[in-house]
Amino acid sequence: MTGGGPRLDGRVERGNQTRRLVLRRTVDIASVEGLEALSLGRIATELKLSKSGVFALFGSKEELQLATVRAAGRIFLDAVVVPVEQVPPGLGRVARLCAHWLAYSERRVFPGGCFFYGVIAEFDAREGAVRDALVRADRDWTARVERCLREAVDTGELRQDTDVAQLAFELLAVMEMANAQSLLHGAGQVYGRAGTAITTRLRAAATDASRIPDLTAPVTPPE
Repeated sequence: MTGGGPRLDGRVERGNQTRRLVLRRTVDIASVEGLEALSLGRIATELKLSKSGVFALFGSKEELQLATVRAAGRIFLDAVVVPVEQVPPGLGRVARLCAHWLAYSERRVFPGGCFFYGVIAEFDAREGAVRDALVRADRDWTARVERCLREAVDTGELRQDTDVAQLAFELLAVMEMANAQSLLHGAGQVYGRAGTAITTRLRAAATDASRIPDLTAPVTPPE
């Protein structure tokens, strides 16, 4: 009995490693070609894995798509959200969150730009578990931006009459437009324009415009 434990642990760890390998590839594919481009057979062939082994890990195309969305969410959090968690609540946190999102898009953390921008457009008019997962991810991101703005109202750095939902909508629209324009036209300068637009909008809503850093130059993430 004691001899079975290590072998089982080894199998589990190999399965986990394979799962990570598969998902690192699927998030990249989906960011460029969409979630519908994913299939168990394709991934097995590209990564030189057995199709039965990939099927054992995911079970269906839909589960592969859902696992890909979850994996992309973790990568997004690490690139955009985690770096600003230690920034005190207020406009500094809002500005850094926007700056890190622009850097995430510009650095092509996913080769197709923002993973969620592309796949949400693919599934927005559909029904099903994948769309539901994307809706939750989108709502969570919007809610995070709104929460950071609400904190800035509470600290007195944004005017008390600020329409937080409207301001969040405008900031998100600017970021998504920068992502789309950079992909369509290959124009890196759109990130500077986006930073200028975000800076201008936040300064217009701030109680002290001098507290808003200039976001014209995107954030350079730490190595």
